[in-house]
Amino acid sequence: MIKYYAKENLAEIADGDQDFLKILAQTFLEEIPPDLLSMKEAIENENRELAYQFAHKMKPNIEMFGIDALKDITSIEAWSKTSKNKATVLPHLENVLTTLNHVFDELRGDFRL
Repeated sequence: MIKYYAKENLAEIADGDQDFLKILAQTFLEEIPPDLLSMKEAIENENRELAYQFAHKMKPNIEMFGIDALKDITSIEAWSKTSKNKATVLPHLENVLTTLNHVFDELRGDFRL
């Protein structure tokens, strides 16, 4: 079964503390979905500055959780500094949305949240 996040990354950070692992997962589930929605809306409205801010804000969490969406987040950041049409960034947005929604489901299941 494919895992969309690296539980071993979190276990290393938490030094085996299961309560801390659950807090990390819970915090991720509280903070990332609204940021993801805001980034999506910013891209749809071509608000590049706001899209950059939300992508940049989510980046450390995506890296910490070992989620395979870092390239897409970096592409969204890069797009925000250009004048390219939003169609060029939509595939990256879709990859981030799909991947993170899988992560949300996995975290809820793995930590019973």
